[in-house]
Amino acid sequence: MSRISGVRGRRVWDSRGHPTVEVEVELEDGTKGRAIAPAGASRGAREAVDLRDNNERLRGRDVQSALKAIEALIAPAVRGAEATDQADVDRRILGVDESPLKETVGGNSAVATSLAVLHAAAAHEGLPLWRYVSETFGRMASIPLPEIQIFGGGAHAGRRVDIQDFMVMVPGASSFDEVMEVTSEIYFAAGDIMESRGRRAGVADEGGWWPDFDSNEAALETLVAAIEKAGEKPGERVVISLDVAASEFGKNGRYRLALDGRTLDNAALIDLLGRWIDDYPIASIEDPLAEDDEEGTIEFTRRFGDRVQIIGDDYLVTNARLADRSAKIGACNAVLIKANQAGTITEAIETFSVANQNGWRSVVSARSGESEDVSISHLSVGLGCGQLKVGSFTRSERMAKWNECLRIQDELGVKSFVGGQPLADTWWGKRHLQEM
Repeated sequence: MSRISGVRGRRVWDSRGHPTVEVEVELEDGTKGRAIAPAGASRGAREAVDLRDNNERLRGRDVQSALKAIEALIAPAVRGAEATDQADVDRRILGVDESPLKETVGGNSAVATSLAVLHAAAAHEGLPLWRYVSETFGRMASIPLPEIQIFGGGAHAGRRVDIQDFMVMVPGASSFDEVMEVTSEIYFAAGDIMESRGRRAGVADEGGWWPDFDSNEAALETLVAAIEKAGEKPGERVVISLDVAASEFGKNGRYRLALDGRTLDNAALIDLLGRWIDDYPIASIEDPLAEDDEEGTIEFTRRFGDRVQIIGDDYLVTNARLADRSAKIGACNAVLIKANQAGTITEAIETFSVANQNGWRSVVSARSGESEDVSISHLSVGLGCGQLKVGSFTRSERMAKWNECLRIQDELGVKSFVGGQPLADTWWGKRHLQEM
């Protein structure tokens, strides 16, 4: 009775007002599951591509071609499959698209279908999604530590600053609710500082404050000031996380920091980021070098891998093979998990498993184009991955995911939260504090 009997795609709209794909899957017993595909503004060259119409309608972003692919290719392939056999369902999706980047059916069509099947299977079993994921994939469920954006940048804010995300983490909090409370104080303190300087100009794509700064480092200085204004001591309960997204401003080992008015080679960029690590309580850095700069990524990891978490996003694109190879050559020590980068849930979880086998940490992540879909909250809990990156503290498509974690914490209990560690007790903190 858990066999898939129907698959329906529909056009819905994301947080940027762009069309996206929702898929609803129905099982033989009438159980249904649905999911919405997100979309990224900053995209890795090797990630699954969205299928868009690329014509004069809706700036070329319409998804009628994706809906046709669902109806003509994906639905016939998965109809009759057992929804509780996620690997088989995803093999069937991949079987109708042998292109490496999902160009035939589109990553948006594939991931929405794959996620919808996961939801339907959980509903069939009478379980919340997080518990179904935990039991199906043999993981201990836990409430993740959030990375929450305070200032947006890069492709999320008209490239007003080069660095894409200036975020906070609260590893010293004892519950998810405490993280939200501390972050609220920091977020609004940052807004007050910007307003007092005549620089509060609205919010970026993911809800962080619009970055009206004179330099990239000024954003870091302001973030530290906001942490202090909120009554916290930077580096104790609260630390900083950066998404450099260096592929957005670098290529062939050369990096143009437009806001600072200078171009750096990879050695100079590594030195600059290293100085920031020395001067600020930075615990995590994502994509410090461009996706084509493997040499630079290896060198950055060699120099700073025992002091900060170094996450591969554009560099690894939720690809198990790339993550395994990178672990072996010493490039990065953590991976960002974005289901739509891979295209199917099975591929995303394979990447998570490879990272875990290599002793890496994983961060389940949203995209800049999001919706009310809260699947990633359940995935991060069910996989026990430890960290969740959704965007900022504001905008309902972000808060829906944070609030879902609060609800799940009520079921799992506060002791399931992975925080409760001041910086000095974390894996990165001891040496970091010694050298500050």
